[in-house]
Amino acid sequence: MNIAEQGHVVNILPPQDVDTGKSSTVFSMKNYSHATIIVQCGSTNADAGNITIEECDDFIPTNDTAIDFYYYAETTATGDTLGARTLAEAATGIDVSANDNTTYVIEIDASELSDGYPCLELKWSDPGGATYGSAVAVLTGARYAETESSTAIA
Repeated sequence: MNIAEQGHVVNILPPQDVDTGKSSTVFSMKNYSHATIIVQCGSTNADAGNITIEECDDFIPTNDTAIDFYYYAETTATGDTLGARTLAEAATGIDVSANDNTTYVIEIDASELSDGYPCLELKWSDPGGATYGSAVAVLTGARYAETESSTAIA
């Protein structure tokens, strides 16, 4: 798959220290059927926080609600093999590993979102100390495929 031509890449959380907690840029799945969110953790704190996903009614968001989602994790410091599909419940999300250099791949279908809630936002709770991370969303299954995809953040 050529991601640049068959998908749409959204840098929802540029690499940064997520200490004190962070919310990603809100993005819309209105014109896409699937989102893969890749979260990378660099140096982490002993309590690296939790990651939740919220569905939103708009880009502000005016209304948002945490949702259940599936993810795959590589939580060893030097690996590249994702573990089994795991359900993250809305209330708890992903308990981020204290290991450095880990990866989480979150998979969400647009059909899993509630009516009137076409947008998503990633939230990373306060890890209680320096924890470096980033996230990118790869949107696929475009409703209106073009050679250059239009924005999903406005």
